Amino acid sequence: MTRTGTESTPFAYPFNTPEGLGLAEEYERTRRRPGLLRVQMPYGEAAWLVTRYADARLVLGDPRFSRAMGAERDEPRQSEGRTDAGILGMDPPDHTRLRSLVAKAFTVRQVEKLRPQVRALATGLLDELEAAGPPADLVDRYALPVPVAVICRLLGVPVEDRPRFRVWSDAALSTSSLTAEQFHANREELRAYMAGLIDLHRRSPQDDLMTALINAREADGDRLSELELVDLCVAVLVAGHETTASQIPNFVLTLLDHPEQLALLRKDPALITNAVEELLRFVPLGSGASQARYATEDIEVGGTLVSAGDPVVVATGAANRDALRFTAPGVLDIERPAGRHLGFGHGAHHCLGAPLARMELQEALGALLHRFPGLRLAGDVTWKTEMLVRGPRVMPVAW
Repeated sequence: MTRTGTESTPFAYPFNTPEGLGLAEEYERTRRRPGLLRVQMPYGEAAWLVTRYADARLVLGDPRFSRAMGAERDEPRQSEGRTDAGILGMDPPDHTRLRSLVAKAFTVRQVEKLRPQVRALATGLLDELEAAGPPADLVDRYALPVPVAVICRLLGVPVEDRPRFRVWSDAALSTSSLTAEQFHANREELRAYMAGLIDLHRRSPQDDLMTALINAREADGDRLSELELVDLCVAVLVAGHETTASQIPNFVLTLLDHPEQLALLRKDPALITNAVEELLRFVPLGSGASQARYATEDIEVGGTLVSAGDPVVVATGAANRDALRFTAPGVLDIERPAGRHLGFGHGAHHCLGAPLARMELQEALGALLHRFPGLRLAGDVTWKTEMLVRGPRVMPVAW
């Protein structure tokens, strides 16, 4: 077993570059070395990096690893500003208490009720694209509007306010040179907006998730404080659209780079469900690892003894390419039997909106490929930079 400690200089992290969707070679080298690698993010204390699938499931799923301890420490992070992580920074039972209030809105059964609306939304956006003619920015005209419309509809956000959320969301997920003061100012602006929207829903209840959360708080005030209600709605809004909006163009780019897989999917559209799962495994969305988990006691991970109080960060994109778990992990195969990839995480913090994201990706990707058999790039891709998630900011396409 590797001895824990900080004797060696930590490696600078993250490894991935923002321009593109490749998985850095350093991950493969790290997986092959014994034990865990000590890394240093731009801000915060050094951490152990997990890159292997089995180790990732252990750290993400074992209650001996805590998210809440991060609030008491100089948590490893990519930006100067530190956000109050809300539900993402909680451990059970507090995490369970909040999650249970939202979970019923994101069950497979509830999500399937939304599928016809998402299908109609995608069709309408594609009608507009076709009418305007190529070239068109796939991100601004399609990939972003689909999940933004869905999540804003769930929260009862007025249509005219939707464009404002791209600015807020970008800042919330930024790893740029925003100072801590700027980062916090953006957070408070979004909180203030959300508090006002909650007040509006109290005065005029609607048939949406926000009204349901308000009613849950009113019925049992001890279960949900006002700030928890605000932050829960903020988390649903930001997490509920940004990753899906990034993955739609990411998946299109990946399929265009694998024309034999694209041809297979066009030939058999019924493969869309399996294709989305394989793309979730294959495409490393994050620029770096997940939020740190802190060991609450000494525990062995991947041959390294992680001491109580040590932070561990999990690179799910690397774990999804682990040859010990997936055959030919570096090959995109949309006919691959759907395995338990970590595209939505694992354990208590497994993505709450996974059923919704899956459905949106299936509908958006399927409708796009069906409508435009000749879909292709029509210019250079402009990539997001200094963000926690990777993907095109501008992606010109033609058909």
